[in-house]
Parts: sequence; structure tokens; C-alpha cells
Amino acid sequence: MKSLQTLKTRLIEIDDVNSAASLLRWDQTTYMPPGGAAARGRHLATLSRLAHERFVEAETGRLLDAAAQETASLPFDSDEASLVRVTRRAWDQAVKIPGSLISEVQEHTAETYQAWTVAKPRNDFASVRPLLERTLDLSRRMADCFPGYDHIADPLIDVSDYGMKAATVKALFAELRSKLVPIVRAITSRPVADDSCVRQHAPEAQQLAFGLEVIRRYGFDFERGRQDKTHHPFMTKFSLGDVRITTRVREDEITDALFSTLHECGHALYELGIDPAHEGTPLATGTSSGVHESQSRLWENLVGRSRGFWEHFYPLLQKTFPTQLANVSLDTLYRAINRVERSLIRTDADEVTYNLHVMLRFDLELDLLEGKIAVKDLARIWRERFEADFGIAVPDDTRGVLQDVHWYGGTIGGAFQGYTLGNILSAQFFATAVRANPGIPADIQRGEFGVLHGWLRENIYRHGAKFTAPELIERVTGSPLTLEPYLDYLWGKYQPLYDLREEERAAGVR
Repeated sequence: MKSLQTLKTRLIEIDDVNSAASLLRWDQTTYMPPGGAAARGRHLATLSRLAHERFVEAETGRLLDAAAQETASLPFDSDEASLVRVTRRAWDQAVKIPGSLISEVQEHTAETYQAWTVAKPRNDFASVRPLLERTLDLSRRMADCFPGYDHIADPLIDVSDYGMKAATVKALFAELRSKLVPIVRAITSRPVADDSCVRQHAPEAQQLAFGLEVIRRYGFDFERGRQDKTHHPFMTKFSLGDVRITTRVREDEITDALFSTLHECGHALYELGIDPAHEGTPLATGTSSGVHESQSRLWENLVGRSRGFWEHFYPLLQKTFPTQLANVSLDTLYRAINRVERSLIRTDADEVTYNLHVMLRFDLELDLLEGKIAVKDLARIWRERFEADFGIAVPDDTRGVLQDVHWYGGTIGGAFQGYTLGNILSAQFFATAVRANPGIPADIQRGEFGVLHGWLRENIYRHGAKFTAPELIERVTGSPLTLEPYLDYLWGKYQPLYDLREEERAAGVR
């Protein structure tokens, strides 16, 4: 398979350049001084253009054709046939985008991100509005590289969640919303759980140390990973031997850094579990944003907010914060970390209301791309729609249109749907894992995660991007993506916490 090997060598060279760009992005969001922003944009533009140009060369297409012939007789799920198939799909997409546009987007994104880090704490949407207007223009230009779409968001969604379209996402969201809204109403008609026990002063060092101990127990490999602080937490990978996570810390909330750490650890466990044979190729990554997010939400919520988890880890948390938690019962803490309320910030939102935050952003993205609303009106429309959906006023843009990094660190369109897809899939995957290994809940109570981690690594992680999300979901769970496991999970958890009635389940979940 001479052509396949030559293709693989070329792909690894391209990945080296892209990994260098990723390292520069990580540095910009963690340690880079503000004065480096302008040059950093130029660095990223150059590296991204060089990687893109190398990838879309005619020689890559020729090697793909030859490698396809060499692997034609191999099984669909073989590493070799999968590499050719996945690379061909990526190449077919990439050849439609001019290298100059890739460069322009990268340089603009670096500038916009840096401006956002200043504008957000200052509640200064006006300063980034011109940049966001250009982001919208660039997003439309990216979409227009793929003529024939049904909706202008489709090509942008396709990059993150291959095969999904705006219409599909809208239909799924409408069904989910119809089931969630009555449950939110039922829960929020009850007294709000007291969370004052976690809203206490908690020094940064102790918060970080506790979180690192938990993810060590999860299986995070500190020989191949590390954690740093940033404005908006994320995970990034430079190789299968260097996967990094970031977190944020607020010293007025004991568990703030913890759940951010658990979330990003879930992403990292996915990447760290990919078969080393895929290193440097398009197979060495998660298969979609939805599947990736399923892992962060699984480890953050289904495990990290479970009763069993805290039966094991609460004594350690009390030891870490003895003054704050000495007289707080496990029941009180469990209710506090699973408090449901309409709130302003997506990343702080509870499991029941979280998806409503995502749907708001997704709808705004579609309206922006379609030209139904203008960026100059975005902050006002955000406030109006948020109040209509959540029943609470948005006091400022810091907690409104500026709160998420996505539009200021990428394109408008294509990212937010992955969060809700991930929530749905987290429950579907977890339910399948427990059916295969009924002892997993008891393991979690003992602080043991090896069986769950091993099952996920064997069934999901090791494959990397060999299968599309629909192929992987069917392969792992035996059915397509479905809402039922997720809705059953929410009901099973929150019905006893809030003493919900069966008629409320019938109105909301079924």
C-alpha cells in the first residue's frame, strides 16, 4: 500500500503544522501577554494557510484515488479503509474553501478573541460589535463556499456535526423543548433548593487540588496532559501524548472550578483514549462535536453530579474545606449542586434548563445568518428573547450577549447544537454502558471508574473519527440518537429531588 503510506506521511506533516497553530491558540488563551495579540493573529493565519494549501493540493487527491484502490477490498471498519474514507470527506470539503479565506478567518478570530477578553468584564459590547459584524460576514462567506445548501447554516453545522442540518436540529430542539418546558415550570414552582453551602469563600489552590484528585481517579493521564487557567474553559490536543485542559476559578463558590475541570476532563479522556495507530491523521480526533460533548457531560453530570459520586467524595471535600462544610450534610450538598432555577449564565446552568440556553443561541445564530437580525440589534434582542424564555431580566451584556466565547473565537453557526446533542447522547451512552456492566453505579459509589472508562474507551474512544456520529451511535447503542434515555435520566433524578407528580411527568417527559 505504497500510496496509502505516502498519503499518511503527508497527512502527518499537515497535522504537525496544525498542531503548532493549536499550541499558539492555547498560549493565547492562557499565558500570552495582551501585546502579542496582533502578531499572534498573523502567526495563526500563516500556519493555517500553509496547512490548508498543503492539504488541498492536487497530489493529495491523486494519493486518495490511488489509496482507495489499494484498500478497496478491505472491510469498511478497517483502519486503512477508514483513513481513506474520512480523509476524502475532509478533502472534498477543504478544496471548496480558498486558502486566503482560511487565513483571513484565523487572523480575525485572534483579534476578536483578544478584544472579547477585554470587553466582557467591562460590559462593553459596543467595542466588539464591528468585529462581530465582520465575523458574521466571514461566516456567510465560509457557508457560501458550499453552494446548494438548504439553509446557510448547514455547511457550518456539517463541519462540527457531519450529516446534521439546520432543519434536523430545529425539529429535534422543538421536540425536546416541548418535553422540558413543563418540567422546568413544575420544578420552578417549588421552593428553590438552598445552595448557600457551596457559595462560600474557597481558596483557588484548594479548589484546583480537589479537582485534580478527582480527574486522576477518573483516569486522566498527567504524563500526557495538564491543566491551566483561562477565561473560558476548553480542551485542546497537540498530539495523543499531549492533551491539555483548562479551567476557571471563582473563589466565592466551592465547586465552580470542579465542574469545569470534570467537563474538560471528559473531552480529554476521549482524545487520550484514541488508538495510537491513528496519531497525526484525520482519524485521531473525536468524530463530532455532539459525541465529544457527550463525554464531557457524562463525566461532569451523570457521574460528577450523581448521588453515588458524592457519597464517596464528599468526605474529601469536607476535609478540603473543613470550616465551610463541617456542618453541611450530604443531602444538603447534593441538593445544592443539583439546584434547578432559571439563571443567566449557560455554563452555570443546571441540567434541566441548560438546553434552553443552547436553543436560544442556536435560534439567534440562524436569524443572524439569514439576515433577520443585525449585529447592531443583537444585544437588545438577546435580552428580549432571554426574558421571554426564562422570565428573568438580563442586567448587562457581560451576562448576556458577551458571556460565551464562541462568536468571538470562531464563526457564527455550527457550534452550539453540539452541546444539546451531547446531553442527549451522554444518557444514551451511559445507559448502554450500565446495561453491559450493571455494577457501574456501585463502582461510582466506591470512587472507582475503571470499568466505565474502559467501556467508553473500547466502544467509543479508540475509534477516533473512523465512524460518523450516526454510525457510531448505532454501533454502540443499537439504535439511532433518541431522546428517551435522556428524558428518563432527568425524570429519575429530579422527580425525587423536587417531589414531582406523575401527571407532571406525563405532561413534560412522555
